[in-house]
Amino acid sequence: MVNQQNPKFSQSLIAGGMAGTAVDLLFFPIDTIKTRLQSAQGFARAGGLSGIYRGVGSVIVGSAPGAAVFFATYDTLKQTLPIPQHLAPITHMLSSSIAEVTACLIRVPTEVIKTRTQTSTYGHLAQSSWAGAKLVMRNEGIKGFYRGFGSTVMREIPFTSLQFPLYELLKLKLSEYVHRKPLYAHEAAVCGSIAGGVAAAITTPLDVLKTRVMLDLRDPSKHDLPSLPGRLKQIYAQEGMNALFAGVVPRTLWISAGGAVFLGVYEWAVHGLMGW
Repeated sequence: MVNQQNPKFSQSLIAGGMAGTAVDLLFFPIDTIKTRLQSAQGFARAGGLSGIYRGVGSVIVGSAPGAAVFFATYDTLKQTLPIPQHLAPITHMLSSSIAEVTACLIRVPTEVIKTRTQTSTYGHLAQSSWAGAKLVMRNEGIKGFYRGFGSTVMREIPFTSLQFPLYELLKLKLSEYVHRKPLYAHEAAVCGSIAGGVAAAITTPLDVLKTRVMLDLRDPSKHDLPSLPGRLKQIYAQEGMNALFAGVVPRTLWISAGGAVFLGVYEWAVHGLMGW
């Protein structure tokens, strides 16, 4: 069995950026369909199957730095947190959660622009990401780019707390089975696909909540907006359980396949940078 080295900060940064860009560009159409299914206006009025690459500009800008920051933070904390080895799942949960919150500082502004452009929230006024960004700045200022930050973090922490401990566990078990470390990129990709799909399905209601908050254009200073738990209760009361799991199939398929690409490309890139 080959001894496994830990990636350097710069290697995690570069490999993470490559992984984030690859998965977001490849699966953008599925993300658009999922977002339109979750919007309060309904799938057809949000755009249906037309213009499924609308809003891709914001992803191009935000994917690489967001994923780069995530993996650089995750790998660094995974190596440095003073938690015993037998409590590795806790290390992975804490590392991924802190990394996700850090990445959200970059990712949320691009998500706001992306979701509003995908669903034609601004109509003919914003058919591109740049036009959408200018409208957000003009109407809401800098704080508008962080609309839905709390709901995004509320989604991402449970998601990553499920995905990454499961991913690391599957990699460990597979390594023991094949008597080899590190795993090949395609083997890590399979582990990433399973972990991502499971986490995605379970956290779909939180994803619906995030989408609804980001698409709500009401001014918080002028309207008494419901709390995040209140919004969940409202969706359930008015639209039923199906609404909370709107888009669960494309989300699960997208993140399952995306997890394979995201973590597979990351492992491939980081192995290449380390000369494994």
